[in-house]
Amino acid sequence: MTDTDGTLFIGAQAGGEAPQALVLKRANRHGLIAGATGTGKTVTLQILAEGFSKAGVPVFLSDVKGDLSGIAMPGSPTAKTHDAFQKRAADIGLGSYPYADTPAVFWDLFGEQGHPVRTTISEMGPLLLARLLGLNETQEGVLNIAFKAADDQGLLLLDMKDLKQMLTWCADNAKDLATSYGNVTSASIGAIQRQLLALESQGGDRFFGEPALVMTDMIRLADDGRGQVNILAADKLMSSPKLYATFLLWMLSELFEELPEVGDPDKPKFVFFFDEAHLLFDEAPKALLDKVEQVVRLIRSKGVGVYFITQNPIDVPEDIAGQLGNRVQHALRAFTPRDQKAVKAAAQTFRPNPKVNVEREITELKTGEALVSLLMTDGAPSPVERVLIRPPASRVGPLESAERKVLLTSSPLAGKYDETVDRESAFEVLSAKVEAVQREKAEARAEADAKKAAAQKAKEDAAAQRAYRNSPMGKAEKVAVATATAVAVQAGRSIVRGVLGGLFRKR
Repeated sequence: MTDTDGTLFIGAQAGGEAPQALVLKRANRHGLIAGATGTGKTVTLQILAEGFSKAGVPVFLSDVKGDLSGIAMPGSPTAKTHDAFQKRAADIGLGSYPYADTPAVFWDLFGEQGHPVRTTISEMGPLLLARLLGLNETQEGVLNIAFKAADDQGLLLLDMKDLKQMLTWCADNAKDLATSYGNVTSASIGAIQRQLLALESQGGDRFFGEPALVMTDMIRLADDGRGQVNILAADKLMSSPKLYATFLLWMLSELFEELPEVGDPDKPKFVFFFDEAHLLFDEAPKALLDKVEQVVRLIRSKGVGVYFITQNPIDVPEDIAGQLGNRVQHALRAFTPRDQKAVKAAAQTFRPNPKVNVEREITELKTGEALVSLLMTDGAPSPVERVLIRPPASRVGPLESAERKVLLTSSPLAGKYDETVDRESAFEVLSAKVEAVQREKAEARAEADAKKAAAQKAKEDAAAQRAYRNSPMGKAEKVAVATATAVAVQAGRSIVRGVLGGLFRKR
């Protein structure tokens, strides 16, 4: 639902009053969608994704509950929501509106509900990997050493077995590494290996390997010029919240590294929706929070808009929340002190409107209603308004498994990421070195054993000869030999005398 003036219509009050539209030129100034469970955040996310796609802006979003996949199919007059959505459309001045699908590509870290998503260990980097593994400062230092040593030796760290083998090599060469890189203790290596094993048991090993995701495969347009909506199946992934948060942060970091500077384009180059955003910040070390803040602050100039979706607006740290210019706040509950704090915090973030008592109305909002404040053309936030969010044109609810299968088969990326590729990397190189060393050691041991056996054999033969000579048989043989020798000598002498006597008689 994009207007010709470069805006994306979000909603309005009854009768079409106070229409709220997101200015596409300001959409890369990021945003926040917040609200309690069941207040309409998913529909707001869906209509924003539809609008960006129609404007020719590719989108990435995670499907945490499994019900966003329906965006790939048009809504239906037979759907349960049809009457309510048609009424809402009429209330906000849309009249009847056509149903339409949105071009979507499905992704899945586990390769079950979409194209497999992979990256390499090297691309993930030690900082994010340490966060994923829950390492302490000392263990993170050892992990950094492993990465640096691999880089210096030209060893590729692509998958889990590469990293495991590299860590084993570091443990075996700890003394040599200490002088150039720092201390590597067996305790730290063991702790990292245990965490890798735990991650592997959760299926995290499928995330590392090749072919690695190429970001340009997400930043695509459909044949009709609409932006591709990339949907990550995250329902299973949510059982490993650290993997989920680390993966999405890695994606943001990759976008930041790969995309060129574009300043403030007329519309974003890519829009990234981070659902269940609190998982990114829960128990995150300061170094990680600093990285998130840096990426969010600077990625705007790459033409990327980042929208955090969370139940409670105070889940987002202040330094990051201050950069979120476009805000849609659904209902909050004020049952606990923390809830009350969230209500007050949310009220203070909006540009005041004399007609709207934010702190009171934020607890009175109905499902599908929201308090909205968006950046205007001049970059200033608009005064907050209470509005009805427009209904989506696509299906609300999940796809059928048969529908998903058809879409995967006809996907423009079908077959590209399906099969893993295992090329020569650190595991193969280091394994070959280990085998060579073991072979040399085995040959040296065999040669030493042969020499030792020969020496032992000679010693045993000499001992046997001595024992024989000292035995009665040996002594008898010695006497016999001596007697035979004496007889032979005497016989020889007799022969000599006979010969000499014969010679003298002839004379």
